[in-house]
Amino acid sequence: MSESRGARETVYVEQCMGVNGLQKIILREARGYSAEVYLYGGQVTSWKNELGEELLFVSSKANFTPPKSIRGGIPLCFPQVSNHGPLELHGFARNRFWSLDPNPPPFPTNSTTRAFIDLILKNSEDDIKTWPHRYEFRLRIALAPTGDLMMTSRIRNTNTDGKSFTFTFAYQTYLYVTDISEVRIEGLETLDYLDNLKEKVRFTEQGDAITFESEVHKVYLSTPTKIAIIDHERKRTFVLRKDGLPDAVVWNPWDKKAKTIADLGDDEYKNMLCVQSACVEKAITLKPGEEWKGRQEICAVPSSYCSGQLDPKRVLLSC
Repeated sequence: MSESRGARETVYVEQCMGVNGLQKIILREARGYSAEVYLYGGQVTSWKNELGEELLFVSSKANFTPPKSIRGGIPLCFPQVSNHGPLELHGFARNRFWSLDPNPPPFPTNSTTRAFIDLILKNSEDDIKTWPHRYEFRLRIALAPTGDLMMTSRIRNTNTDGKSFTFTFAYQTYLYVTDISEVRIEGLETLDYLDNLKEKVRFTEQGDAITFESEVHKVYLSTPTKIAIIDHERKRTFVLRKDGLPDAVVWNPWDKKAKTIADLGDDEYKNMLCVQSACVEKAITLKPGEEWKGRQEICAVPSSYCSGQLDPKRVLLSC
């Protein structure tokens, strides 16, 4: 898909070969924004601004060798998040090859978005052995003209035996940050969370904003639709907007845990922060024919400062 703009032509969607011969799709916008998506895992592995700066973290030790998952970008957790259930960690969607819809439904006529794809994942015989259900998972990944990265998941129960199924879900977004000790999250203060480092015991967040000085793995419950992640060092704020995903998982392994993760460099925890739009606490149940929809949109904007502090209202309203 391309469009000519004077002497310059923008190729909005390009399919090509990625690492280890895996197929990937590059999305581009006229102003210079871009994103890369691998058919393996249906996984976004790159999102760059108009200056070509990478906004997502991918480990230098990431495996692009199936059936291993790719460490970084935005893995999809389905039909299980983390170890919240009997299946393999984070489910199997991130370890499957997705198909590209050659004729995706168009955007609404009033939209100017041209850089988008639809990926489809359906149950395989291997899946049915461990999770005996039939489903269709349609994922739309779009890059807006403003550079926003938009992901919409639609999961439909296609069982023919009359059985419902239940699942949990997350967009496991790895953001690239300059220095994790100089990062804060606003929008989750005073909320309840499950602490995965303390056997999922429920606590209430006490701080004015969330900062990082040790390992963190928390599932925040009943979260707002907008969350701000502020990279003070880069003076950049990520604004994450979500719909249909009431929870937010925040994770950073810190130094000791990082050394135990084979596909993560020992010091790479300093440049990553996982903030996941998720549905964990209350699983989703679909009857045959029913469909669930969950959406995430991320934008990156210059941080606004007032007396040295972020003015969250300005940032949240500007994106």
